[in-house]
Amino acid sequence: MSNNTNLTILQINDTHGYFELHKELFWSGKTEVYQKAGGYARIATIFREVKDEKHGKVICLDNGDTIHGTFPVVNSKGHALVSILNALDLDAITAHWEFAYGPDNFRDIVAKLKFPMLAINCYEKNSQKLVFPPFRIVEIGNLRIGIIGIAATIVDKTMPKHFSEGIYFTLGNEELPGYIKQLREIEKVDLIIVLSHLGYPQELKLAKEVDGIDVLLSGHTHNRLYEAVVVNGSIIMQSGCHGSFVGRLDLKVKDGRVLKFQHKLINVNESIKPDPKIDSIINKSLDKHRDLLNAVVGKTTTSLNRNQVLEATMDNFLLGALKEVSGEKIAFSNGWRYGAPVEAGPIIVNDLWNIIPTNPKISICKITGEELWAMMEENLEHTFSCDPYKQMGGYVKRCSGLNLIFKIENPEGNRIQEFFVNGKRLNRSKVFSACFVTTQGIPEKYGKDRYSLDLRAIDALKEYLEKKETISAKLQRTIIPI
Repeated sequence: MSNNTNLTILQINDTHGYFELHKELFWSGKTEVYQKAGGYARIATIFREVKDEKHGKVICLDNGDTIHGTFPVVNSKGHALVSILNALDLDAITAHWEFAYGPDNFRDIVAKLKFPMLAINCYEKNSQKLVFPPFRIVEIGNLRIGIIGIAATIVDKTMPKHFSEGIYFTLGNEELPGYIKQLREIEKVDLIIVLSHLGYPQELKLAKEVDGIDVLLSGHTHNRLYEAVVVNGSIIMQSGCHGSFVGRLDLKVKDGRVLKFQHKLINVNESIKPDPKIDSIINKSLDKHRDLLNAVVGKTTTSLNRNQVLEATMDNFLLGALKEVSGEKIAFSNGWRYGAPVEAGPIIVNDLWNIIPTNPKISICKITGEELWAMMEENLEHTFSCDPYKQMGGYVKRCSGLNLIFKIENPEGNRIQEFFVNGKRLNRSKVFSACFVTTQGIPEKYGKDRYSLDLRAIDALKEYLEKKETISAKLQRTIIPI
């Protein structure tokens, strides 16, 4: 290649199955502002307009956390999204929550997609072979572009066991240099794009360690990068969540080098006209569910969101419901990032499914004070580890009935300064009873005498709302950094 060539890369990440416009939280100084954003029909319009503008010299990529997160997707085990994703004309995808219905179901979905699922770090346990292709090569004009996929490494480490039946995951950092070398020296590509779902901190470290990455598309951590960053020559962008944003990267390339680039984070706002073809597919998928999902089940005086790392109003609502229906005084759930916010006012059934789309049973166990301390220290390390490769979040575990005071900057196992349970200093030898949802709430290695109620999370939320009618879920300063 000798001539200057222009290339545009469009990115979506962590869309979590949000078919349509939904409320999204934006910041104006310290003030939360809620505006409508997102929807695959509007994303399709952006893709089409950019392709027209750039005469087809465009690559469209999805970082995963796509095929999960809303009722229509979970209800169909992901299959409701296949026709929409195919209509978007994507070039590749990688994965995380896509494994929520088990690896075999995900393989079935991938077989129906018109584009590849890529992962250099997902292996079959029995054969040690890769489950999915590690890369693909795309030719646009006189450019050969290698796209390498890295799936979320935490699938077999912090997620429920059924996510990874028969498979395992590595970090991908050891494999990546070999694939870059293969693409450069054997396949003679001009550019290397890494499509990753490790998380922004991990990907910054990866880019620093591994030479030869031209563009790294980041996912998992829901970062809104209004400006791309450059690390070790690699241009890195990540584009929010819930399909509320599209990342755009315009490159000028010559002789296998990026001469200049321009980045833009596009807000998929209400003013964008939806693509009629995809809008029709969406309506066909959703119309049969609209009466169920639009039913009002209560009100909230607090806007519910998950946009803060230590504690969230949305999860305080969930934890309040768990305690109410179980009669327990301590409750835990995972620090999930996904879940479109609910502005103060009516709560509809759809909001409940967005809060906890897995709809797990409510569980109870006995857990010692020593285990509570160890579990929270582990969770703080997973969230704030000084080594990005050891970060396994999610946000901090969501808790009710305790107060924890900690030092973020302290090393592993030494962050907690003070620990209180229902206002009393933690007795490490005491046995407590706690309710929780999923093994991400209380991992299996902690506690004993586990059992599940014959009640799932959505019904618990409905019962709570039926009893309270109007709820408040303000921040309680449960987890306090000092």
